[in-house]
Amino acid sequence: MFKTFPGGVHPPEEKELSEHCAFEVMPLPASVILPLSQHLGKQAKPLVDKRATVARGQVVAEADGFISAPVHAPIMGTVKSIGRENNSNGYMKEALVIIPAKLKEDEEAPADVTMPPLDAETATPDEIRARVKEAGIVGQGGAAFPTFVKLNPPEGRELESVIINGCECEPYLTRDDRFMLERPDAIVSGLRLIMRALGVQKGIIGIENNKPDAIASMQKAVQGFDGLEVCALQTKYPQGAEKMLIKAVNGREVPPGKLPLDVGVVIQNIGTAVAVHDAVTKGEPSVTAALTVTGRGIRTPKNLIVPVGTPIKDVIEFCGGLTEDAGKVIVGGPMMGVAQYNLEAPVMKATSGIVVLTKEEVRAREETNCLRCGKCVDACPLHLLPTRLARLAELNRLEEAEEYGITVCMECGSCAFTCPANIPLVQWLRLGKQRVITMQRSRKADAA
Repeated sequence: MFKTFPGGVHPPEEKELSEHCAFEVMPLPASVILPLSQHLGKQAKPLVDKRATVARGQVVAEADGFISAPVHAPIMGTVKSIGRENNSNGYMKEALVIIPAKLKEDEEAPADVTMPPLDAETATPDEIRARVKEAGIVGQGGAAFPTFVKLNPPEGRELESVIINGCECEPYLTRDDRFMLERPDAIVSGLRLIMRALGVQKGIIGIENNKPDAIASMQKAVQGFDGLEVCALQTKYPQGAEKMLIKAVNGREVPPGKLPLDVGVVIQNIGTAVAVHDAVTKGEPSVTAALTVTGRGIRTPKNLIVPVGTPIKDVIEFCGGLTEDAGKVIVGGPMMGVAQYNLEAPVMKATSGIVVLTKEEVRAREETNCLRCGKCVDACPLHLLPTRLARLAELNRLEEAEEYGITVCMECGSCAFTCPANIPLVQWLRLGKQRVITMQRSRKADAA
């Protein structure tokens, strides 16, 4: 019997399209668009001007505040412009555009800018934290929270374990699966570095049981290391969400409004562990993104390593282009990803995948009246009442929506997936949640 959490759904996995595709390194694009905000928190401050020459790995924007992360040049080249550009989250944000340098025949390319490698066995907690901060690493699980901040918990917090999220519960995506097959030792090294930085003795790698080869690979990699174990979990979405993963692995519930830290746990993604290993042992800053490009609307699905800032259209072109019946391009997984309206938007540090669905797969379905079947309630992993909250949001009854816990919703989409009436529940919940948060800020401002 595999462990899991209450609620959730099991959509078609569709991982067979790319699960056997080993990582390929994509050639340099004609230009990169480098958003200064690729993380939660404050946007980085640019350090270079238009027409500046930059080396690969050079810091081009510094962190601005505690919850922020520096940005490094992913290619050697010249800064073409600094201005507002589309990003893959659907917003216009400040970004640098860099075009690759054209070297003369007798000219040598300057060396990449890297940091001095550290010994993974002797690096101190302070050295690990400083390196992670300097490398600009952000969480690879989707939220893009600066990893340095997670390695600096508030004083007085008792931490018990680090859980590495190897669930990859979103359909289609296979990037983390490939990491576990191709770089298991780097994952274990990254996990041990994270544990040392936090002073934690227990590390667990949670993997869903639809990835038996990855489970076997990681079980072999952790052999001989005290305090490390692999936990096989029942395949179910959204098990990759922090609160669900903690519940599945050790049975603890993170209360509403609280963080994993409050139950003694820090969660990191598989890709984050690899990035920490590479930054510490190789001195590599965060200048590439590992992602799955897949779906029936793409001609040749692949798993790729691409320079951060590469336009989505270039990545799609490298995978053979779109099929004639392609209907929607999504950055991230199909459950929580963002549909793209501009394929000039770039890949960012935490981009985990590009999924292209066909027109048939995204056809509009007619909405009907609620059947009161309760399927959305059973599916909600946070024990909310999705139809009631959606109705309250639709009627703009925000105080009642707040009382029923709309701000707790993590917008996983499980409710909408199960709804036989095709009610856009998660869309109403997202809108209502934003309005309630605005109301709460206004209330706080009035009270100040």
